[in-house]
Amino acid sequence: MTRVKSTSIKHRRHKKILKQAKGYRSARSKLVRTANEAIMHAGAYAYAGRKQRKRQKRSDWIVTISAALVNHNLSYNSFIHLLKKNEITLDRKVLSELINKDRSTFDNIVKQVIK
Repeated sequence: MTRVKSTSIKHRRHKKILKQAKGYRSARSKLVRTANEAIMHAGAYAYAGRKQRKRQKRSDWIVTISAALVNHNLSYNSFIHLLKKNEITLDRKVLSELINKDRSTFDNIVKQVIK
């Protein structure tokens, strides 16, 4: 049986890896093994980062709502409880946008919930 060399396929794969590692520092952008390792780690961090971004946004919305409720002498958790009790289905993102763009509407919602 004849021997098959995989140089062209290997070369293509190496070029693909190095292209993905473009912009990395030192050996991470020049050596295939090191570049492949860097790409694998970068992909893992990117995946985790996409999940963390969602957590961070929710946390930011909660901080915004909590800061706006200080003027009404109301805590965040009691406000959310009153919203659910009065069957007002506004999520934290919408409430945060209302605070930033239309404060009077948010104040009206708080007054309606407090009644």
